[in-house]
Parts: sequence; C-alpha cells; structure tokens
Amino acid sequence: MDYKELQFFLKEGEGLTVEFKEKYASRIVEDIVAFANTKGGRILLGVNDKGKITGEKLTNRLKAEILSLARDCDPSIVLNKVAQAGDIVLIDVPEGDEKPYSCSAGYFKRLDAVTQKMNRKELQILFHDISGVSFEEKINRDITFKEISMDKIKSFLRESKTNIGKIEPGVILKSLNLCKDNLIKNAGILFFAKNPRKYILQAQMTLVAFKGKERIHIYDRQDVQDDLLTQFNEAELFLKKHLNVRSEIKGFNRADIYEIPLEALREAVANAIIHRDYSVKGTSLMIEVYDDRVEIVNPGGLPAGLTVQSLGNISMRRNELIADIFARMDKVERVGTGIKRMREAARKAGIPYPKIISDSFFRIIFYRHSTSAREISSRKTVEKTVEKTVEKILSAIKENPRITAKELEKITGLTRRGVEWNLGKLRNAGKIKHIGPDKGGYWEVERR
Repeated sequence: MDYKELQFFLKEGEGLTVEFKEKYASRIVEDIVAFANTKGGRILLGVNDKGKITGEKLTNRLKAEILSLARDCDPSIVLNKVAQAGDIVLIDVPEGDEKPYSCSAGYFKRLDAVTQKMNRKELQILFHDISGVSFEEKINRDITFKEISMDKIKSFLRESKTNIGKIEPGVILKSLNLCKDNLIKNAGILFFAKNPRKYILQAQMTLVAFKGKERIHIYDRQDVQDDLLTQFNEAELFLKKHLNVRSEIKGFNRADIYEIPLEALREAVANAIIHRDYSVKGTSLMIEVYDDRVEIVNPGGLPAGLTVQSLGNISMRRNELIADIFARMDKVERVGTGIKRMREAARKAGIPYPKIISDSFFRIIFYRHSTSAREISSRKTVEKTVEKTVEKILSAIKENPRITAKELEKITGLTRRGVEWNLGKLRNAGKIKHIGPDKGGYWEVERR
C-alpha cells in the first residue's frame, strides 16, 4: 500500500473491505474470517474509528500471533501481507477460494463496514453462492482507465464527503476494490465509466408512467443509460414528478409530504440497484408509476436460499461492491435494514406495507393514497390562507409595533382567540417578541 492509497483509506473510512483497529486484540480473527468469506480486505492496526492514526508497532511476536490466528482458522487462511506501513500495521486478507471459513467463535461475513456473525440460514445461502465469480467482480478487459470519468469520481467523492487532493482514478478504484492488477471490474464500469453501456449493454433503468391502473397507455417514459448514481438520482426526480404532494405547515415551516414517503422509495430504488442481477442480458431495471401504485422491478429474484419471508431478518446481498459504494454515499443504511425501514415509513404515512413478489424478477409494490384531487386542492387552499394571515400580522406589526389584538382582528378577519394563537406561534418560532408589560408594551419583528 503506497502513501496515496493509505490517505484515501483514512479519509474514506471503514467499508466493505477496510477495517480500522486502534489496538491489536485476538478478536481480529473474526474480521479476518469475515473478509475471507466476503471480498477480502485490509485491517489497519493503529487507526481509530474516526480514521485518526494512533500508532501500532509490528514486532516479531505480534506478526507471529496474527499469522497463527489466520492459520488456525478452518480452513486455514494464508494472509497476503502483514507489514508495517508508516505508523500503522497493515493486514491484507485475500478473498478465500475455500469458503466458508470459520474461527473458534464461529462463521463471520462482512456487511458494508460491519463484521457480523452468520446464523445457520445465512451460512446455507453462502454455501449456495460460492460456485463462481459474481458479475460485479468480473474483470472487463475491454476498458482502460482513459474511459473512466473524472467527473463521476468527483461526484462520488462529494456524495461520500471525502476530501482528497489530486485525484488518480487507479488509486481510487483500487482502494474501493473496483479494479485488480490495473484491470477494471464490472462494478467499476457501472459507477465510473464515461459510457457504461459500451461495455455492459444492460446497464440501464427505464422509468415509465402509465395512465390508469393497467400497463397499457404510456404518457411519460425515460430511459436512463448511465452510471448507477445517475440512475438513482433520475429515479427520484421521476417519482417526485408523478406523485401527489401536499404541503404541511409545521410551526412556520412548510414541508412537502409525498403520498408515498420518499425515504421508502429511495431505499427501494437503491436496494433494486444493489440486488439486481446484472448478468441477465436484454433487461432493464423498471420503475413504473400507475394511478394506484408504484412498482419497482429488478431482474433477478432473491439469492438462492433467501425467501420473501426472511427479508428484514437476514442480510445477504448479490452485489457487495455496489452495496458498499451506495453505503459510502449514504444512499442506504450500512446494517441491511432496508425492508424494515420501508415498512416503518409506510406505517407512519398510513399506507399499506409494500408488497414483495420474487420469481425470476424481484418486484416491490407501493400503493398510493386514494386522496382525491379535490381534497389535495382544498388542503393547498387552507395552507395558502394560513401563510397570508401570517404575512398580514407581520406586516401590521412592522407598521405599528404598538398594535393591539383588537386591531389585528379587523385586519386579519380572525377572532380574538385566532389572533392570540397566531401571535403565540410567531413568538415561539422566534419571529416576533413582546417588549414591556402586557398592557402598554410593543411588538418587535425579529430580523434574520
């Protein structure tokens, strides 16, 4: 590991293939096993959780202990490297080719930036999934680093809040485990290629809005043939465009409330991108908007051994590298709670839980509110009236700081109780304050 790569690791933080440890402890064998069972990775001893170097010295005794821990795993794990790198100790763990691996504490896997112990069901699924290299991991020999977009790398760094100096595509892709021996993996193409479809034809998302409840009359369609972050962002814009929205006044702030919670839709779109089977050619991830529902459909059903009933209780991902990038950009939670979060958001919004169907495709269906256009229009009218009333009160106080509640009744058309309620809300929100006694004092509009 060279200096530039180390600096990127420290600033980017822990992830699917990176773990920080402030001090050595024998429990690092769990991380070694987890990396060997997942995509491989690096353990940095002498670095705290915030990426600050605290220092660790590699002695002959420490190196022997680490090698012994790995050797005593079942089957034994041969580490790529245990070495001093500046003030830290680097442990480089390869992805194993004899999965699953275990230590005395059990079987472990890596999920984003967390090492988790596997239960029996997860272990069964891992057994199903070790037959070959996943599509995202495969090397694509047709692409070079000249075809990697610097703008897309910069977008990722902004989204992940990583501030580094000079950007070198090779260093960044290597650090994210998106290339190997200077050859780019399919996951790297899907995120950072200038033209992903030049190398992966099925790298696209189709957004469709239908008139009515049937898949017949299309009135809006958009084909997004670009990187995965662009697909995610375009999907959100499309859904906002076609869903009903109402404004809700909370205090003196207005919030847009969509009929289906945006946080649930974002989670569903991100999960569809993460779990899609990109090896299925001639397919597209579909987002379909109907009058009564929204359907998000991605090619590839659930991984072998995973059932619809187990969703939310077991965390297994088809595309670990893609999931890691989305987690680093805070597009999904790192602990695999997506289904539970979607259901909770639906519950709070008072809409049915999303329906999940899985065969050769994975389909999640959100049902829309039955709110009529008349009801939405009526709500908007009330909200506008409240805003105008507030504006009248503030304007009147500016013109006459000693204005009385009775005078405000005439100006606003409100009752005494209505005037007092609005004044109280304005005071609590810090918009106005009253100077002096209740009788004989005056109002002052706060400047922001």
